[in-house]
Amino acid sequence: MTPRSVRLVDTSTRDGNQSLWGATGLTTGMVEALGPHLEAAGFAALDFTSSTHLSVGVRWHEEDPWERISRMRAVVPTTPLSFITTGMRFMSWDRSPESVLRLSTRLLAESGLRRMQIAEPMNDTAQASAIARMAKEEGIEQVAAAVTFTESPVHDDALYARAAKVLAADENVDVVYLKDPGGLLTPERTRALVPQLRAAVGDLTFELHGHCTTGLAPQVYVLAAQLGVDVLHTAIGALSNGTSQPSALRLVENLAAVGISTDIDAGPLREAERIIAEIARTQGLEPGRPTELDLAYQRHQVPGGMMGTLRRQLAEIGRPDLLSAVLDEVAVVREELGWPIMVTPYSQFVGSQAVLNVLAVRSGEARWSRMPDEVLRYLLGHFGTPPGDVDPEVADRASGHPRTRELDRPLPEPSQADLRADVAAQVGRPVVDGEVLLRTVLPAGQVDAIRPAPRWTPSPEGRSVVPGEQVDAVRPVSGQAAGSVVRAVGDQVDAVGSASAQEPGPEVRTAAEQADSTRPAPRQTHSPEVRTAADFVRAACALPGWRELDVQVGAERVRLRRNQDGGRA
Repeated sequence: MTPRSVRLVDTSTRDGNQSLWGATGLTTGMVEALGPHLEAAGFAALDFTSSTHLSVGVRWHEEDPWERISRMRAVVPTTPLSFITTGMRFMSWDRSPESVLRLSTRLLAESGLRRMQIAEPMNDTAQASAIARMAKEEGIEQVAAAVTFTESPVHDDALYARAAKVLAADENVDVVYLKDPGGLLTPERTRALVPQLRAAVGDLTFELHGHCTTGLAPQVYVLAAQLGVDVLHTAIGALSNGTSQPSALRLVENLAAVGISTDIDAGPLREAERIIAEIARTQGLEPGRPTELDLAYQRHQVPGGMMGTLRRQLAEIGRPDLLSAVLDEVAVVREELGWPIMVTPYSQFVGSQAVLNVLAVRSGEARWSRMPDEVLRYLLGHFGTPPGDVDPEVADRASGHPRTRELDRPLPEPSQADLRADVAAQVGRPVVDGEVLLRTVLPAGQVDAIRPAPRWTPSPEGRSVVPGEQVDAVRPVSGQAAGSVVRAVGDQVDAVGSASAQEPGPEVRTAAEQADSTRPAPRQTHSPEVRTAADFVRAACALPGWRELDVQVGAERVRLRRNQDGGRA
């Protein structure tokens, strides 16, 4: 019998960052620092980015998304960089017109992305095939199409097998993968489902993308490899485990124990782990840890990246105690909406509606008395046909909602020429396509703030340093500095010190955030407690994206200034 071998895809810079660090933890400089080691490790591909990650880079770090891709391609010349999409939207929350989808795909390919993962959230194979064809036409070399897994009364193995067979027969699809966004696969379900999908996929490459959310993914991955899966999606070090993917190094060891080999070079992988650990430490980011068995996720099915954002949303309104009630409500809302799969964008719609319902009841109002536009659009069919029957009372509430009539109209379909003309008229000058796209889908102020991204380098003292830092003056700062007044030019940092982290929910936003996308984003304030001037300098220098910081407590003051060009003032 020929010894079995599998390959690995690294998810650290995309799904690991999203699941554990709210998609904001890594800057362009940080992924660039990881790149050479990921290239040398021997991965089949890097699950590198998504439209959410690129928009977060603009909104939170004032970074150019095209620069991020091209700089990563420069240090990862042979391993395919992958972009994941639902095929519905690019950066904005509304469904994107075809002109935007085509333009974005071409620009992604031109910037250096060679692979596209299509995760059509309804398992609509016709839609997935249309996106696959467009991807190849616009320059993407490899298309990986997902069969998205869930548990519900309207989803069964026959449905998944049919979807896998249709996708595998598509001439534009190179890879079929089983996507388990909630980490719901158990060893028993894996043993039943994977052989059916392996047979449906035939000779095409078959991959598995799971999550450690319930604690079962490491076991599921080993079993899946034994059952014929060719490629497994893993993460590295502090960006693995938790609600992310299994650890690559541990999986390599576990596979070897059952006689399955990989072509991963552990040396570069360990160096990448060291860099990620340094990033986590200097930015105050919580590393992923192995998860104990937690089958509660089988009920609400909230995916990993969304769980952290729900916690953040509730903390921001001073009600973290409502998480349990919200998770219970998620399960009810999902059933009432016709059992959508808990994956982007539907998991965000369900989660936001659950929060609104819980808050409404506690305010003496009825459930479903508040409905965001995205849920109304879902019920109008803008995001596809719900897989099951929608609760009649919910459908009636939506049909009578004042916003429904405004939203129930054909979406505009401008051409690419229209997009270029509109943006040129807005800014009063000719604009290249990369800027045209960003100004079409993002607020002008966010695009105006974009500047070159600094490199990231760990210093000998163990803190992050960015070329161009300059300490103007440092005077002793008392132990009260953590609560002092801080002015940050270039970042909206309210306080440096013991302020709690405010991670954004790029994939999950409250209804208010979704309705007001022009509102400036709060900046990350991950940093250890500040007790001395030296503590302040270390904490401030670890923050990405700022230009000037000014802290004053009485007569004591610390100022830091960073020049954009990296030179001295």
